[in-house]
Amino acid sequence: MHTAITGISSMATRRVLAELAQAWQARGGAALALESVGGVDAARRVQAGEAFDAVFLASDAIDQLIASGHAVAGSKVDLVLSRTAVAVLAGTEPPDIGTEAALRDAVLAAPSIGYSTGPSGVALQKLFQAWGVAEQLQPRLVQARPGVPVGQLVADGEVALGFQQLSELIHVPGITIVGPLPDAVAIDTIFSGAVVAGSAQAQAVQQLLAFMASEAAAAAKHQQGMAPAAVPATL
Repeated sequence: MHTAITGISSMATRRVLAELAQAWQARGGAALALESVGGVDAARRVQAGEAFDAVFLASDAIDQLIASGHAVAGSKVDLVLSRTAVAVLAGTEPPDIGTEAALRDAVLAAPSIGYSTGPSGVALQKLFQAWGVAEQLQPRLVQARPGVPVGQLVADGEVALGFQQLSELIHVPGITIVGPLPDAVAIDTIFSGAVVAGSAQAQAVQQLLAFMASEAAAAAKHQQGMAPAAVPATL
């Protein structure tokens, strides 16, 4: 009988990780007891020394944990690619976001704009700065509270235009997903997993991560609005 692996992740990957972990357990692997919180909180808790075996976050956040000695060097595995998409309230006319210029016009025309606390939100603010409209938009920007999907703000009418990982938007009722950002300004995030320093289950975590990066895991990623992070590994 395997001892369960304890893990912590950002909200963006909770569904796909749960599905992949269940598939791994069905193959005889160890179960994953996963806690999903805001990405900033997850990283902070690992840095504070909470006892987890595995951590799943944006690739650069994992790199920072490795650099600080809180995750094991050499254990990082890139798992999924997540695209940022745009959503509006169901029943409203979706704006044209097919080009960078069209997206910029849609943003400038929106009375309110929702974004996340995660990497997509940080990148979106940088995009607004690059466009030279950050100051103009500031009064209309609404950052979702940690653990609250931006899509929920859209569905509740709190914001007119919402930006978040597609994987987070596809499960929210009451919204229409307009589509991903155009390629010229795409905000794509690689999410990775790693062994937390001090874990007694390092080998079991590495086996789980290898499965999650394998060809066998690709279909579940697509179903959750994500894609494999790289050429699928084989077991």
